Amino acid sequence: MLNQTDLRKKAAGEKAAEFIQDGMIIGLGSGSTVYWLLKKMGELVEQGLNIKGIPSSVRTEGWAKDFNISLTDFSEVQSLDIAIDGADEVDPHFNLIKGGGGSLLREKLVDAHAKQLIIIADESKLVQQLGKFPLPVEVVPFGWEVTAQKIAQLGAVPELRRREGEIFVSNNGNYILDCTFDVILNPQELHKQLKLLLGVVETGLFIDMTDMVIIGGDDVRILHKK
Repeated sequence: MLNQTDLRKKAAGEKAAEFIQDGMIIGLGSGSTVYWLLKKMGELVEQGLNIKGIPSSVRTEGWAKDFNISLTDFSEVQSLDIAIDGADEVDPHFNLIKGGGGSLLREKLVDAHAKQLIIIADESKLVQQLGKFPLPVEVVPFGWEVTAQKIAQLGAVPELRRREGEIFVSNNGNYILDCTFDVILNPQELHKQLKLLLGVVETGLFIDMTDMVIIGGDDVRILHKK
């Protein structure tokens, strides 16, 4: 039996599948809501839908294979028709925080090369201002301590991500610093400041990329960029 949150994620994922057309190359995002999208896509493939996807994480790749979704990569295609991804926070301007699952770099590479980006989430991810969710920043392992000190000077409290007592390593072999800010007043400026720091690979701020947000709630809502 699915709980209320899972039902909302399922509704958002299944609604997003309606925007997929035959012959599309699709960016496959990461996260629990994307699971329901892939499950629905698998059903459509079984009914004859011809599509290919580029997964943004090892976990997503595994799900896609489980549901018999054909995969490709950037050695074969240069752009995607659509990308569908999750988010940890979405503000009214469609700025995002992503990376709670640790796939922010690959997600950004996939999402940035799509003609259209659709974000799927339950309504708890909608916020008036980014920052309550700690901002993931992917950094190279060498010298991560000094990189963290530089990030702290921007007003954050960075914490090295761990899983089961071990340092979390991204699919790209990097570490992730979860950076707590009181509030992120200017996401675009903060992203630029972080990217200028030596040792920072990518940030979980996705700025001016999203075209549509599908929110799973008691009723599914489709929000378009203003």
